[in-house]
Amino acid sequence: MRKTSKTVGLVLLILGILAPLYGTGGKESSPQAGTASVTLVMGSWRADDVAQMNNLLAEYKKLKPNVTIQFRPTNPPDYNATLRLQLDGGTGPDLMYARSYAPGQELFNAGYFADCSAIPGVTQNFSAANLAPWQMPDGKLFAVPFAAVSHAVYYNKTIFQKEGLSPPQTWEDFLALCETLSAKGYTPLANGVADEWDILEVFYLGMLPNFVGGGTERAAYESGAKKLNDPSFVASFQAMADVAKYLPKGYESVTYNDSQALFNTQQAVMFMDGSWTAGVYAGAPFEWGLFAMPAPRGRPTLITFHPDMAITYNKATKYPQECLDFLAWLASPAGAAVASKALPVGFFPMINAAITLDDPHANEFLALNKGKDTDARFVWPKFLNLYAPMNQAVIRVIKGEQTPQQAADAMESAAAGMR
Repeated sequence: MRKTSKTVGLVLLILGILAPLYGTGGKESSPQAGTASVTLVMGSWRADDVAQMNNLLAEYKKLKPNVTIQFRPTNPPDYNATLRLQLDGGTGPDLMYARSYAPGQELFNAGYFADCSAIPGVTQNFSAANLAPWQMPDGKLFAVPFAAVSHAVYYNKTIFQKEGLSPPQTWEDFLALCETLSAKGYTPLANGVADEWDILEVFYLGMLPNFVGGGTERAAYESGAKKLNDPSFVASFQAMADVAKYLPKGYESVTYNDSQALFNTQQAVMFMDGSWTAGVYAGAPFEWGLFAMPAPRGRPTLITFHPDMAITYNKATKYPQECLDFLAWLASPAGAAVASKALPVGFFPMINAAITLDDPHANEFLALNKGKDTDARFVWPKFLNLYAPMNQAVIRVIKGEQTPQQAADAMESAAAGMR
């Protein structure tokens, strides 16, 4: 008994010596007296942005030396499912990227995303339109807006100059331009349909507001006041049928990466794409520029400027104050200015403050917004369940397997059950 007591005492003594050397959770001893360093984990679907986000988080650490934020992204297609598994299992990150609209609202309703409504600056420094994608019906915010992306037509300026061409001002001009390029032996457009998502998200949803209108009209379709098989919607599908002959030969098997390569190697003259691709052509051996996909004659040209990313924090984090401090910085003009330098080319801060971007093509994208109404991708706010059927409808119309009227009728039938 006496031997056992000595042994227990020795073990307790050793543990007492070692205890200060090991923290629990994300806290560990700090060299600064009276403070403790904290490590937070940030989840994201932007696996391509590790270097940029590490730069951003390094800048924040200069302000908060005792806070380390580790950026741990997930493969983009797996993010939603992986994050949900982590949150369900109690292993979710402290900070995380939040999807806009319904997917983000679902995680807030499930009790995983924290209420961000009271974060200093968040309601003052962002417009109502930029807050709405991460807002609940009762007005509560579940994330701080971080970045938006834009849609436009990339075009080969070198070829345009050689052939005496200029960017089109109407949809009819655009089709005539495609016909001219085709007659001269060029492939007008790089877009394909093999990956499916890009022909819907980038091309169709990028140009759709030009045919059906912006946010006000979108809301009318959502409520049922307008139907998704009205003449405007039918015309939007007809537009996809009209461009089909200007896509690359074998477009059925052309992937998104193939499309980028076709434009980058000058095998295609134009590419309807998102702003996130701008960095891909940084070293292109030709001059390139951007123009807004124009509207049909007599209609205003609108821009799809999509709220893409916001950041929130885990309601179950052990370090809510540290998370709140970071998000308050991100919601400030100073934090947004730092973020604008760290974000990849083609991702745009959503804060009201004036932000100067270094990349000329990023500024060119933003310049397209001036004087034009902008809106999110049509299906995101209320019709996200239309994504898959609309994607297939667009592809069928391009392939000639479905008429524009049939595609629009199918969309209205599907939407009727969602209203």
